[in-house]
Amino acid sequence: MNNKKDKIDIRSLSLEALQQHFIGIDEKSFRAKQVYEWLWEKSCISFDEMSNISKELRTKLGEKFVINNVKINTSQISADKTIKNSFILHDTHLIEGVLIPTTDRMTACVSSQVGCSLTCKFCATGYMDRKRNLNPDEIYDQVVLIDKQARENYGIPLSNIVYMGMGEPLLNYANVMKSIERITAEDGLNMSPKRITVSTAGIAKMIRKLGDDQVKFNLALSLHAANDEKRNTIMPINEQNSLKALAEALKYYYAKTKNAVTYEYIIFDGVNDNIQDAIELARFCKHLPCKVNIIEYNPISMASFINAGEDKVEAFADYLRSQGINTNLRRSRGKDIDAACGQLAINEKEKEGVTE
Repeated sequence: MNNKKDKIDIRSLSLEALQQHFIGIDEKSFRAKQVYEWLWEKSCISFDEMSNISKELRTKLGEKFVINNVKINTSQISADKTIKNSFILHDTHLIEGVLIPTTDRMTACVSSQVGCSLTCKFCATGYMDRKRNLNPDEIYDQVVLIDKQARENYGIPLSNIVYMGMGEPLLNYANVMKSIERITAEDGLNMSPKRITVSTAGIAKMIRKLGDDQVKFNLALSLHAANDEKRNTIMPINEQNSLKALAEALKYYYAKTKNAVTYEYIIFDGVNDNIQDAIELARFCKHLPCKVNIIEYNPISMASFINAGEDKVEAFADYLRSQGINTNLRRSRGKDIDAACGQLAINEKEKEGVTE
């Protein structure tokens, strides 16, 4: 098994499976725990670094297993100190992830898929094909690399993680859940699930599954219209996941978890920016405890949407607040390097020269 492609990704194995492997090669099972700690607590990317493992055993591991770690391909720093990364995966696919520094937090925005299948009209990733789902370790690696970047550039560790990069997290459910388990586990990165937010375009049956699994992390729904006709136009996923279906799924989720939900709402000029739209959104908000983040739109070359004027945005927010809805205005970060919300996409120049 000298060919890397023939080797097993060691991080795809549970601790129990690793223990069984060690017993099968006449090694003490506690060695598996040591290796597991190197992989997930210490984020080790080479068997040679495992200093409390014998050289003979390290050689055996290298013959059978591989650590398919993610690497930074390129990085750009915005004028506002946001850092956008292009990450290269073991099979040469590229994804993007972003470090967003603010006065009170360091946030990693991570991807869950290579590309996306949902075709939201305002999102650059939606114009890419979905190549494949990311494995749990590939999501975990983005967090590790962005945390290192935060410490090296700003002297502060990561405080928050948002699954808001490329892809729809709930269409990669098992791997996203496993990545969060490793990020939050005591024998992993030991981050609080309350500091993690998973954002979805709205897959009703998977929102229900989040409730059944009684998740502890935060859920955000990219809403952008509380009117089926409008939402169908900008987010085709709504045709199979109507607002009624989403509302029922969200109520079920809340009943199971008691977690409030965040609604993300981009106000597009002439599309969803009038007071009637605000009235419809306020009505949707009455289903369960929630807050609304009004997000600045970040233009992309593939679409003709533009931001609503500031007066309209303020009037929209004021109406929601008058209805007792917790409403925040979110300014874009990293727009000058295409790192802002909705701008993540791999272009052809980034693909050039990528070799295995």
